[in-house]
Amino acid sequence: MPVESRRAIYAAIGANLAIAVTKFIAASFTRSSAMISEGIHSLVDTGNGGLLLLGIKRSQKPADAAHPFGHGKELYFWTLIVAIMIFAVGGGVSAYEGLLHILHPEPIANPSWNYIVLGLAIVFEGYSFTVALRAFQTVKGTQSIWRSIHTSKDPTTFTVLFEDTAALLGLIVALVGIYLTQTFNNPYFDGAASIVIGIILAVVAVLLAYESKGLLIGEGADPETIKNIRRLAESDPCVQGVNNILTMHFGPNSIMLALDLRLRSGLSAAEAKQAVDRIETAIRKHYPDVKYVFIEFDSVPAKPVLSEACRESL
Repeated sequence: MPVESRRAIYAAIGANLAIAVTKFIAASFTRSSAMISEGIHSLVDTGNGGLLLLGIKRSQKPADAAHPFGHGKELYFWTLIVAIMIFAVGGGVSAYEGLLHILHPEPIANPSWNYIVLGLAIVFEGYSFTVALRAFQTVKGTQSIWRSIHTSKDPTTFTVLFEDTAALLGLIVALVGIYLTQTFNNPYFDGAASIVIGIILAVVAVLLAYESKGLLIGEGADPETIKNIRRLAESDPCVQGVNNILTMHFGPNSIMLALDLRLRSGLSAAEAKQAVDRIETAIRKHYPDVKYVFIEFDSVPAKPVLSEACRESL
């Protein structure tokens, strides 16, 4: 797990906890629906950070008899739970609070409290967003943002970024809603802002759930890694070709590889085993994330028709 990812999670937890407390204090003075929604949002994000840390810790448990491939997918499971929390608790409660405020409008009291808290919240969230963006860019490389999110096998890199982006958008919406409410003396703007915040959270939750689903049901290694493994296997003088390559991620840094080879004719069983061992060693050396390697090969004909290079390698 990259250090940057953990740092982004800790930064998000600290910022969200502090912001949640100040938002709820402001909401108690102003009775703003948007501010209550923002407090709920920050509280949910704080809990989500804890769930991500729990997922990281549980995913690092060693393999056992019941889980021979380890517990790496625990991280994907808890990321899905985070998405559900954002949708149900964050988005649902925010939209419900906004609807209640529209049905039973109340004027905002002491609006200056809201502006002060929202201003501070934007500063704290901006810092958390910067840390998350820096962590994301470290692993993104030259890929586009959406391509990197789709191909990433470590959901912590984009989950915190999603949450912080939603938080900043929510703060802007809350600020606009409170300003319009005060300017036009119309409390419906405040309730509408709360509903918009709920919609933002719901959209982010759906995107996060979609990406988590792919990881949870099993995604293969990236095409470039598969292509290089094929090239590595075919470069062995005893390999005539590669019939098939199957891969699956059991965690951000845990890949299972099933490799079906077509060896050159004329190899004895012992010689074929040496070739397979040599290929496995080379793959593990170049790709340490490949933790589990299963190699099978076509049956070897009896007639010895070995290439000179293969002979010299045995």
